[in-house]
Amino acid sequence: MTESQESKIVILGIETSCDETSAAVLLNGSDLRSHIISSQIKTHQKYGGVVPEIASREHSLHFQPVVQQALDEAELTFKDLSAIAVTYGPGLVGSLLVGVSGAKAMAYAAGVPLIGINHLEAHVYANFLEHQDLEFPLLALLVSGGHTHLILFEAHGRYKVLGHTRDDAAGEALDKVARTLGLAYPGGPQIQRVAQEGDAQAFKFPRAMLEADSLDFSFSGMKSAVLNTLNSARMRGETLSVPDIAASFQQAVVDVLVHKTLMAINRTRVKTLLLAGGVAANKLLRETLDRTLAERGVRLVYPSPIFCTDNGAMIAAAGYYHYLEGDFAPWTLNAVPGLGFA
Repeated sequence: MTESQESKIVILGIETSCDETSAAVLLNGSDLRSHIISSQIKTHQKYGGVVPEIASREHSLHFQPVVQQALDEAELTFKDLSAIAVTYGPGLVGSLLVGVSGAKAMAYAAGVPLIGINHLEAHVYANFLEHQDLEFPLLALLVSGGHTHLILFEAHGRYKVLGHTRDDAAGEALDKVARTLGLAYPGGPQIQRVAQEGDAQAFKFPRAMLEADSLDFSFSGMKSAVLNTLNSARMRGETLSVPDIAASFQQAVVDVLVHKTLMAINRTRVKTLLLAGGVAANKLLRETLDRTLAERGVRLVYPSPIFCTDNGAMIAAAGYYHYLEGDFAPWTLNAVPGLGFA
């Protein structure tokens, strides 16, 4: 691909894996011309979590207006696009199908390539939106509501999973504890907010490290320890401090994430860590990693908060690098709700 061709690469990124309908137009992998997110948080708050059937219906209602707004703000039309990139997994099957079906129809009608994007990979590529000087190899800590992974990136398209959660993801555990504490959805940000007023040493919740040499994670037992503490207190008629519980649990989760990450850094000898996923916006996690890695001469990189949660910009960013490799999807592309990070 010539330099003149690369200078005109325009990717429309589409994200509908869960409860955000998002579209973004990205030029040359870093020039974000538009970024639209239609959130369903208020719709699902009354249920304490995402209701799949409602999510897919909301995507159907907002998909076309969101895509059109993204094109309008970028002052472009479908004729100006080089390709359309869309999340095809993992996620809620109904939500994914809205995005995949819409993207396939638009790409076919516009006569441009279709690019299928792994949602997990895209979270990592959110870092490339704001950091153009990243050099491989890179270690990524992906922490979201559904996934917790440590991934070694040797080059674009070449990565290896070093560790993953064996049960609950970190974000999932935070959300479940928040719900038990009576906090609003989404729980992770609420835990962080309430924890600011609490004592992180008030409760000694366990840190599940698994086998001595394992880079895998386990948060189910840690979550259960909080639930047992709360249930025991209720049976005794005691009232525990919600801020103290939140702060202590948040600290336990961060301790495990940081410990496993340091193990991976020592094993791989990488000089840059990419933080990704919704929990990457957690202030305590960022500050702890920043301080700990600086002592070891390792650079910490993370996206702006808007690019940590599900968004179309990260899909477009991943799509750009797939486009450079000519990695296009067939018209038979389908939603894969259980797609892994191979």
